[in-house]
Amino acid sequence: MSVIFESVIKVNPLDYGWYIELTDTVDGRVAKCDNLDDLEKKMQEFGNDYGGNIDEVKWSSDENVPPEVINEIRLGLDKYNEEVAK
Repeated sequence: MSVIFESVIKVNPLDYGWYIELTDTVDGRVAKCDNLDDLEKKMQEFGNDYGGNIDEVKWSSDENVPPEVINEIRLGLDKYNEEVAK
């Protein structure tokens, strides 16, 4: 069994901003992550059920997400990955 999570970047329809919808494709759990810290916590929480072994995270975004939002998230993830690699 492969442990695959899906992360979809979405625009918050009620106010300015974005969120990431994280889905555990194994059991169907879904979490709304309002920032990258939330995403990290939820990924760890979901991943703990599989001994921390996550095979893949598939990224996508809704069509209405502006490029600057995608870039902001990408830069934040790059920074996080650099900190983890230290």
